Amino acid sequence: MFADRVESDLIGPLDIPGHVLYGVHTRRAEQNFDVSGLRLKDFPELVQSMAMVKKASCLANRELGLLSPEKAEAISNACDEIIELRGIEENFPVDMMQGGAGTSTNMNVNEVVTNLALIKLGAAVGDYTRLHPNDDVNLSQSTNDVYPTAIRLTVLRACEGLVSAQVGLREAFRAKALQHANALKVGRTQLQDAVPMTVGQEFGAFAELIDEDIIQLQSASRLLLEINLGGSAIGTSINVPREFP
Repeated sequence: MFADRVESDLIGPLDIPGHVLYGVHTRRAEQNFDVSGLRLKDFPELVQSMAMVKKASCLANRELGLLSPEKAEAISNACDEIIELRGIEENFPVDMMQGGAGTSTNMNVNEVVTNLALIKLGAAVGDYTRLHPNDDVNLSQSTNDVYPTAIRLTVLRACEGLVSAQVGLREAFRAKALQHANALKVGRTQLQDAVPMTVGQEFGAFAELIDEDIIQLQSASRLLLEINLGGSAIGTSINVPREFP
């Protein structure tokens, strides 16, 4: 529990409760975009992906000499804490229906990463003179490359889980096909009894369908490996070092 504090943006000051790790931009978004009732915290996989992008960007900035080792270590460790979802989900309250292209989501993550890192540096929460959500955590990034990258990463990870489940289902069908290889049944066409077949053949056909779906999903998901980090606001890499990421 931290002391209540006041943070300011271009619009003016806002009171920030002492128990939260986010800052003025997130608080402002809470007020402006109370629309759907669906919050960022309701999508922990996306929160994790955003933190993964922040960590990768931090490590790239450190390698380029744009972040000091001390700042980079604190940011990286803060991202790890978010990736592991160590009971801090309530710090991601922004509504998923929001203006912009995910700016409030990006700033919510930037602020939480910053304040977690400040704690690790022994500084006060909200002391953005020591570590800044935009100048440090969002360095070399834009909402327009961070948010799409995080979404792709989230979907890619979901696809991996789906493929794993599909493989299990396919193998179960194959096992049933062997188990019932000699069990006769009546095949049906046009809602009528037709010609004989085995239960094993039926399960084998199910397995083949699932196998084809696996191949197509794996092929389609390869496109998710293409990310636009480093493209900045409109893909021209403005204000981003040539070597990044």
